Amino acid sequence: MNLRITLTRQTVKAMSQRLKRAYDRGDTRLVRRISVLLEVLDAGQSVVAVSAKWKISLACIYDWVHELLVKGSASLAYQRRGGRAPKLTVSQKKQLCEWLDGSPQEVGFETGCWSSLLVQELIRREFGGVVYNRMYVCALLKQLRYSFQKAKFVSDHLDEAARTTWKDETWPSILKAATDRGALILFGDEASFPQWGTLSYTWARRGQQPLVKTSGKRKAYKTFGLIDYFSGRFFHRSITDKFNAETYQAFLLDVLACTRQPIYLVQDGAKYHTCKAMQLFFELHAERITVCQLPSYSPDYNPIEYLWRKVKTLATHNQHFPQFEQLIESVDAALHYFAQQAKVVKRLFRAYCAESGLALQPRA
Repeated sequence: MNLRITLTRQTVKAMSQRLKRAYDRGDTRLVRRISVLLEVLDAGQSVVAVSAKWKISLACIYDWVHELLVKGSASLAYQRRGGRAPKLTVSQKKQLCEWLDGSPQEVGFETGCWSSLLVQELIRREFGGVVYNRMYVCALLKQLRYSFQKAKFVSDHLDEAARTTWKDETWPSILKAATDRGALILFGDEASFPQWGTLSYTWARRGQQPLVKTSGKRKAYKTFGLIDYFSGRFFHRSITDKFNAETYQAFLLDVLACTRQPIYLVQDGAKYHTCKAMQLFFELHAERITVCQLPSYSPDYNPIEYLWRKVKTLATHNQHFPQFEQLIESVDAALHYFAQQAKVVKRLFRAYCAESGLALQPRA
């Protein structure tokens, strides 16, 4: 069914004014109704498209149109629901979100952390003395799709232009070239697993923080790793020595020995990845290895980081290793598990592509 109803300019103006007042009052039902009617009757959008956009049935939209034709502007009203009216309007909540998306220091506070007390004070200060109970501030923030979470560091040396080039140009060219050549795309990185263990969240009784014994020994088991974008194959080599050009070359020679395809090696800018010795090594093996450097300070562009988290969850989180050999045994078991679980590793690339905004494309 195609609606061919034309609204007069006067009607459109009156509906737009009602829409603005509905926004100011925080009347979300009326905002939705008038917006839908304007999109269908004034903007000429498809009823089906508007229905999908607003998640409203076709029958409901047709009912609204019929009531507008019969009752006119009188149909653009709802009886007030019971209960207390919201203290903040829709536009005020939108403004609050804009402030919360920035730092507290940007709106005159000294701290860099948003707390419920700070948000309570911000609302009181900016919205004419509106006072929320501190506990309700938490409920309000959840309604606005906020959660209390730990911040993470992001380097202030990020080269956004280089990161954009990697995402929009470099990565698609690597993917195409590797697909054309039947090559492997290996994302590489290293991880250290300390004997003193690693900590993670776990369920425990309230007021009784879990305690994990630690040897306190500053010794670590180190691992080189590579994962293939197409197959999910996981290559790894563990050492008790240092990460350097010599141990890195030994690992790559192992990988060359157990594969036949050309390799596109995606690596970060660690010194022992790019030193003169490695440059000579890559020149010697240029027929097999094409080196692809990630942008500086961009671990989020390397999906093997997801794998290291899973290995630590399985092998070291909240575990006690009084002897170094126990750490080695636990880490080796986890590495062996993921080396046998190509499907699990491939799923990591889905998370990586979704988070980094890259298209996930299987080999043709």
